[in-house]
Amino acid sequence: MLLPINWLKDYVDIKVDSKTLSDKLTMSGSHVESIISLKDNIKNIVVGKIESIQAHKNADKLIICKVNIGEEILDIVTAARNVNEGDYIPLALVGAKLADGTIIEKTDFRGVDSFGMLCSLSELGYSDNVIPKEMRDGIYILDREHPLGEDIVKAMELEEDIIEFEITPNRPDCLSIIGMAREAAATLDLDLKEPNIKIENELEDISKYIKSIEIETPNCNRYYGRTIKDVKIGPSPQWMQNKLMEAGMRPISNIVDVTNYVMLEYGQPLHAFDADKLEGQKIIVRQAKDGETIKTLDDVDRKLSSDDIVIADEKYSIGIAGVMGGFETEVSPATKNVLLEGANFDDKSIRLTSKKFNLRSEASSRFEKGIDPKLSQIAVDRACQLIEEIGAGRVVKGNIDVYENVKIENIIRLRPERANKILGIEISKDEMIKYLDNLGIKSEIKDEFIYSIVPSFRLDLELEVDLIEEIGRMYGFHNIKSKPLVGVLTRGEKPYEKQIEDKAKRILQGLGLNEVMTYSFISPRAYDRIKISEDNKLRNYIKLINPLGEDYSVMRTTLIPNMLDLLSRNYNRGVKQCLFYEIGNIFTPKELPVKRLPDEDKVISFGVYGEKDFYYLKEVIDKTLNKLGIIDLEYIKDKELDTFHPGRTARIMLKGEELGVLGEIHPDVSENYEIKDKVYIGWLDFEKIIEETSLDIKFKSLPKYPSMNRDIALILDREIPVGDIEKLIKKHGEELIEKIELFDVYTGDQIPEDMKSVAYSITYRSADRTLIDEEVNTIQKSIVDDLKEAYGAELRS
Repeated sequence: MLLPINWLKDYVDIKVDSKTLSDKLTMSGSHVESIISLKDNIKNIVVGKIESIQAHKNADKLIICKVNIGEEILDIVTAARNVNEGDYIPLALVGAKLADGTIIEKTDFRGVDSFGMLCSLSELGYSDNVIPKEMRDGIYILDREHPLGEDIVKAMELEEDIIEFEITPNRPDCLSIIGMAREAAATLDLDLKEPNIKIENELEDISKYIKSIEIETPNCNRYYGRTIKDVKIGPSPQWMQNKLMEAGMRPISNIVDVTNYVMLEYGQPLHAFDADKLEGQKIIVRQAKDGETIKTLDDVDRKLSSDDIVIADEKYSIGIAGVMGGFETEVSPATKNVLLEGANFDDKSIRLTSKKFNLRSEASSRFEKGIDPKLSQIAVDRACQLIEEIGAGRVVKGNIDVYENVKIENIIRLRPERANKILGIEISKDEMIKYLDNLGIKSEIKDEFIYSIVPSFRLDLELEVDLIEEIGRMYGFHNIKSKPLVGVLTRGEKPYEKQIEDKAKRILQGLGLNEVMTYSFISPRAYDRIKISEDNKLRNYIKLINPLGEDYSVMRTTLIPNMLDLLSRNYNRGVKQCLFYEIGNIFTPKELPVKRLPDEDKVISFGVYGEKDFYYLKEVIDKTLNKLGIIDLEYIKDKELDTFHPGRTARIMLKGEELGVLGEIHPDVSENYEIKDKVYIGWLDFEKIIEETSLDIKFKSLPKYPSMNRDIALILDREIPVGDIEKLIKKHGEELIEKIELFDVYTGDQIPEDMKSVAYSITYRSADRTLIDEEVNTIQKSIVDDLKEAYGAELRS
C-alpha cells in the first residue's frame, strides 16, 4: 500500500521526517517496504504561463510558446497540441533535471532556440499507470493560477515523500489512509483528526429515485445507498487527482474519483450506478443463477454461477458484487443521477469469485480480507460530502440501509499481571490503557482487570493475548531487554508407540528385510487387481475431492496394492529376490459420505518373492513378535480370503483375536502385476502389536540340568495343520517339553498322494532334576499314540 505523507498529514499533525516516521512505524509493527520521493528526482522545474502561441515557420508539427516565468518570458518550442494561451504549465528550464535523469539544454529547433521544455506528468516522475488517459500523451495543465516561477514541487505539493507498506492479511483496517493515520498517531502519541462528515444542503427524498433495496443472500451483511442528482461529470480537482496518483490510482472523472478517494481514505470500496438505468428503481442483492451472464465494465461478457453474488435491478444483473460493476449502468458523461453503493459482503465469496474471473482489484483485495460493516454508511456519507464540496452534484435527502444482523462489539478482559508476565516487563495499568486508547480500543479498569471494547474495524482482536500484543508493540518490542531463558530442562524421549515401531524396524532389518514407504493414496482400480470382492468392506474407501490423478484418487484401506506395486516394479527390472516390509496407515471411514475424520490405523505389511517361501515369512513374523514379547501365536488355515491362494493362506490369531494374515498371493493377482514367481504377502495389526508388546526383559538363570532330544517323523493327511500337531505334542509335555521345532515338511516320492511327512525335534528338560530315558520315552510314546488316534498319523521309518 502507498501512503502519501501529504495526505496522512490531513489527519495527524506529523512533525518528524519520513525516515524517522518509517522507522517508528516499522518498530511498532507496520512493515515499511520503501520510501518514494518525487521531489528528489526533479530539479529546476517551475510554474510558467503560456502568454502566446505561434506556428513554427520551418516545421508544421511544432509551435512556439511564449512562456512567462515571472522574471522573464522564454521561447519554448514544443510539438504538444493540448496547450492553450493562458494555461499554467510545468516548465523545465535550461539545466533542469527530469525524473528519468535527463538534463535540459538550450536546443535549436530548425532555426528557433528553445530555452526549456514543457513537462508531462511522466517527466515529473509519475508512473504511466496512474496518469489520466487524457494527459498521458500531452503536457500537464495546472488547474488554477500559481505564482509564476514557483517551484513545481511546491505548486503540486510534492514536498512530502510516499511510504510503501506491506500490509499483513490480518490487518485490513490498515489498507486505508485513516487506518495508517491511526497507527501513526498511536505510535507518535498524537491526536487523530478524522473527517467531520456533514452535508450542508440536501433536497427532495431518496424514494423518488430508489424505491427499495433487498438482500436475498446471506453473503451480504449490509447494503447502504444514497443518491446524487444533477450530476455534472468532469475532471476532479487537482488536489484530489494528485492524492489519487500518489496513492497509486489513476484519476478518471469526478464521481469515480470520489469513490476511489473514499475507498483509499477509509478502506471501504464504493460503487456508483447510473440511477436512471436501474429497471424498477430497485436494487436486489442475490446469488447469481447458474449460466447467467453479465457484461462488466471492461466490456467482457462473463458467465456466472450460483456461487457468485450479484447486484441486480428488477430485471438484470448490473454488477458482480465486490469485484466489478456492470457495463450497462456505468456512470458516463450523460449521467444525471447516481446511486452510491456502500456494501459489506462475505470475504470468502468475494475471494473465490475474484479468483475465478482473474479480476483482482483494489476493491476485491479489500473485501476478501474483511471490512467493518460500519464503514458502509460512513464511506457513502463521506462521498456525498465530497461530491457536494467539489460541485459534482447535489445530495438527495435520506438513505436506504439494509443491515439486519448488526455486529456486536466484543469486550475482552485483560489481566495486567498476565500482560507483564508474557511481555517480560513492568507496565502500569494506566500506561496499558493509554496504549489501547491511542489505538481506538476504549478501555477501563474494573476490579483489577482491564476491560476493552474492541472497535468494529479491528477484526483481528479476539483474545486476551491479542491485546497483550498491541500493548507490546506500542511499548516497543525493541525496548524489551533480552533476558536469559528460565525453566526446568527435561529430557525428551520418543512416545512408547514410536519406541515399539523403532524396535520392530531394527528386528526386521536384522532379519534381512528392507523398509519401504508408499503413498497413502491409491487407484480404485487397485481393488480389482487384487481380486477384492464387491461386498468386501475394504472397498468402503474415501474418495479425494481434488486428487492429483486417478492413480491417487482414494485413501487406501489396505497396504497390499502398494506392496505388490513395489514387488512388480522390482521383478520386472530383473531383481531376483525382494524382502520388503512397510509400517503405514490405512484409513477406514466411519460413514460414507464422510462427515467425520476416518479411523487411521497403523498396519505392518510384508512382501517377498524369490527363493523364500511361506515358512520363511512365518518365521520372520514369529521371530519379530517373539522379540517384542508376543508369543503363543496361532495360525489357522483359511481358503476364503480374497487376494490369496486358497489352501496356502492362514489367519494369524492371538488370544482368540485376529492379528493378521499370511499367505501366497493368488496366481491371478500375480498375473495382474506381471509377476511369474510365487509371491508371499502378510500383514499385521500394528495397533494390537503395540498393546500386546512387553519390553520388560526378565532374567532367567541358565539351566542346571541337561536336556534330552527326541526326533519324530510322521506321515499324515496333507490337510492337517502343523499347528494342530504342535498343540497335541504340548498337551503331553507335562511341563518337560522345552522346545518343539519343525525341521522338515516333505511331499513326493515314497509318500502317498494327499499325504505329507513332517518331522519335529522335541527338546525335554526339567528345572529340578536330570531326566531319565524311561520318563521321556513314556511321554514320547503317548504323543505318538495320540497322534495316531487323532489324525491317523504313522511313524515314518
